[in-house]
Amino acid sequence: MDIQATIKALEKNRYTVRYFSSAKEAADYLNENLDQRIIGFGDSDTMAHMGLYEILSSHNTVYDPQQSKDNDEFLEIAEKCLTTEIYLTSVNAMAQTGELVNIDGTGNRVAGSLFGHKKVYFVLGINKIEPTLEKAIWRARNIAAPKNARRFQLATPCAIKGDRCYDCSSPDRICNAMVIHFKKMNDVDDVEIILIDEALGF
Repeated sequence: MDIQATIKALEKNRYTVRYFSSAKEAADYLNENLDQRIIGFGDSDTMAHMGLYEILSSHNTVYDPQQSKDNDEFLEIAEKCLTTEIYLTSVNAMAQTGELVNIDGTGNRVAGSLFGHKKVYFVLGINKIEPTLEKAIWRARNIAAPKNARRFQLATPCAIKGDRCYDCSSPDRICNAMVIHFKKMNDVDDVEIILIDEALGF
């Protein structure tokens, strides 16, 4: 994996890139740079592992759907996340050529990454990086999505068997939309990639 080539490709696609050797360093950076802000989270195992809700909510207003008790509260919080000044989420995969790939079932995570915020952060470990866009799409569908479905204990073939995407028609299916970010969105002032030299999330 060529990290420097990946960073150059992301910068060419108009992203700001910060590279950290550990999740703690990345969390400290975000904690120092986000203060007294209203922040929305796209539900992310990576960000949960980093403890970002606990860290940032001590001196910011943070809406995180993962803090919900049931689906109704999840949707209520997720809707609030779409109106915040700052939005933090992760990706299911990233190509070394600079594209970001996300799959979503409800749509809140991909919607928040596209429009309505002054600044968006994508927080991810290097395990999400693949050499090409095609392999990044494959990773999102066959590695990240089954692990996410299993995390939520959903009745989908990928969650039950845990090996690949079955392109199922299950009511619990979470692969309802896939978004590829080819470049930074025009009307978001800044999109910052927080790239961490650890394996984090799915």
